[in-house]
Amino acid sequence: MKSHGDGESQGPWLPPSRSQQLLGVLSAGLLKVVFVVLASLCAWYLGYLLAELIPDAPLSSAAYSIRSIGESPVLKAPVPKRQKCDHWTPCPSDTYAYRLLSGGGRNKYAKICFEDNLLMGEQLGNVARGINIAIVNYVTGNVTATRCFDMYEGDNSGPMTKFIQSAPPKSLLFMVTYDDGSTRLNNDAKNAIEALGSKEIRNMKFRSSWVFIAAKGLELPSKIQREKINHSDAKNNRYSGWPAEIQIEGCIPKDPS
Repeated sequence: MKSHGDGESQGPWLPPSRSQQLLGVLSAGLLKVVFVVLASLCAWYLGYLLAELIPDAPLSSAAYSIRSIGESPVLKAPVPKRQKCDHWTPCPSDTYAYRLLSGGGRNKYAKICFEDNLLMGEQLGNVARGINIAIVNYVTGNVTATRCFDMYEGDNSGPMTKFIQSAPPKSLLFMVTYDDGSTRLNNDAKNAIEALGSKEIRNMKFRSSWVFIAAKGLELPSKIQREKINHSDAKNNRYSGWPAEIQIEGCIPKDPS
């Protein structure tokens, strides 16, 4: 038996009871569950943050973007702006834009465009076989009258001559053919058109394609193309004897007054 000087006596060591062992196991399992839940919440939150920060794009796009770093940029030309009357280049603001297109073959009708307005054309239903004429007020740019004159049937040279002569001073006259414009074109009509400056009216043949710009009471600039002709040729024309369409376009200076 030990004396009091040796300290308090200690009882023998006893192993933990079954209940204590079960409590320890439960505590350890609970800690693992809490750890898994917290880790899952953290992973979800990190994923949410990344989803907000990274742009919404497919991985292939992202991979392409990474590969394209360092590559030379590709410059794309802008789409050309449409010009008045489908010109390739714009007319100056102090000029009128025009485009004349004769008929071609059986199904391509003549067209007259002025300042991006279709004056005569299939869409308007005001073109026909023969010579089609539009008269425009040079000062205002407004169309005065449009008429088509059949030169294959009927006597229409007289009415066409009067129509041309009735154009008031300071008028622009645009003339285009569709199909035949020469069979019944008489000498008086040729004289009236020749007086306006035509060089080709007396060379017109059966189904010749012809376009002509004239002015009454003013002088047109010498640099603009005013007339063009293409004759029917069964061997060389694309429409089996019908001449192909021809066109002229340009810019006419406006009235400075």
